[in-house]
Amino acid sequence: MTGEDWDIIIIGTGIGGGTIGRRLAERGQRVLFVEQGPDSPRTEETPLNAALADPVARAVRGFWPDPVLGRIDGQDRRFFAPLGAGVGGSSVFYAATLEPPAPHDLDDSIDRPHPTGGWPVSYADLRPFLEEAAAMYGVGSPAPPLGAADTAIMRRLTAKGLHPQRLQAGVRYLDGCKECFGRKCPRPCKMDGRSAGVDPALATGNATLLDRCEVTALRGAGRMVSHVEALHKGKPVTLRGKQVVLAAGAFGSPRLLLSAADWPGGCANGSGLVGRNLMFHLNEMFAIWPGGGFRGASKAVGLRDLYHLDGQRYGMVQAMGIAASYGEITHYLRAMLDQTRLRRLSGLVRLPALAASRLLGNAAVFVGLLEDMPRPENRVLPDPANAAQIRFEYTMPQELLNRRKAFRRHIRAAFKGQFPLFLNRGPALNFGHPCGTVRFGTDPATSVLDPDCRAHDLDNLWVVDASFFPTSMGVNPSLTIAANALRVADRMLE
Repeated sequence: MTGEDWDIIIIGTGIGGGTIGRRLAERGQRVLFVEQGPDSPRTEETPLNAALADPVARAVRGFWPDPVLGRIDGQDRRFFAPLGAGVGGSSVFYAATLEPPAPHDLDDSIDRPHPTGGWPVSYADLRPFLEEAAAMYGVGSPAPPLGAADTAIMRRLTAKGLHPQRLQAGVRYLDGCKECFGRKCPRPCKMDGRSAGVDPALATGNATLLDRCEVTALRGAGRMVSHVEALHKGKPVTLRGKQVVLAAGAFGSPRLLLSAADWPGGCANGSGLVGRNLMFHLNEMFAIWPGGGFRGASKAVGLRDLYHLDGQRYGMVQAMGIAASYGEITHYLRAMLDQTRLRRLSGLVRLPALAASRLLGNAAVFVGLLEDMPRPENRVLPDPANAAQIRFEYTMPQELLNRRKAFRRHIRAAFKGQFPLFLNRGPALNFGHPCGTVRFGTDPATSVLDPDCRAHDLDNLWVVDASFFPTSMGVNPSLTIAANALRVADRMLE
């Protein structure tokens, strides 16, 4: 592998890298996938586990092995983010939600002005790729009928004049499908960067996978990346390709660019914006009690009525695929009280939680995804002492907090009568949805990538993970990442 001159080197095998690699391999390009984590057996059913601290144990399971260092609203935090580091990246653990964006996520219009003036690619231009990506990832496959609890939730929301829908999920529902939401799927039912991307690419014979290979530097001069330096199982290797595609995630891709010493200020950083404009979603988690003997986790119901309301941008509301029983509700209530002056009463929450579980059964957990906006001061930072360390700074502006307050009020109104109980008191950043740190645009002074997601400053470097987002949108990012990867692949081939 190290002696070859590949057509394309793809760094990262998540939903962006896997999708673009499949397209390019199917069109006859010689592709090398480079993945930091292991090529784990498909028989695993491993869920992400933030409590597991041993870096070796985390790496073996395909988790990002090291804690992330964040400075949030001036407070330093050290934690394990819900990120993958294996073939398929984070996508192998996700809950398979593949909702498309709305036109107002990308387009600027008189009725719905876009806060940044709109994306450099219109919704109409991206739409055929969204449809193709949805088909590639199994969206629309025949699904089992809704259970009694989900049917009741849909009926109650409809009775309030709302428009609930069945969530678009990347699941093919093969015989015996276990709906592996939030964990690795041992069969090709749940579609992710591996099952829909890397594996089909390898099957063409045009793609090769190099796992347990940590990229340490992009090397080159002027407008070209000449080669990639990496550690393969601890040994230094040099990889050469005509084109290089970064798909290491919105934390990983800017980290590699900023640490590239061959370019002053970092690779592709003529604008000074690499690593900046970091965005997440704010998660508003809440529980409802649907009744009807609800027991198992459900990932079926979504709501777009609050997506853009009264001229304000909020986001999707959707089931999380989690069922909360007495124990979970007790935990959440205690955690909420511990953040208030009523912390001394946290021992008393068992009684209301027990009464709720006895009278109403288990709760279904939903989440509202609140759209975030780009701000240059929110950024990924290089760590001089450890180039592999993920570090970031993030400050929540008052505008975001005001929208959060209004969003919670709209959620309460929408689910009135279903006993909605918010499970987070303070703002909760979704660390599984980082984006925006290598944004694309038409102006090299205000963006890192051109509208085709090629670096303004280089001729053979492309980025296809969520880094390219100018705004976070109000939906899960996965389908948009996959659609854009297909679009970029076609531009590369042209």
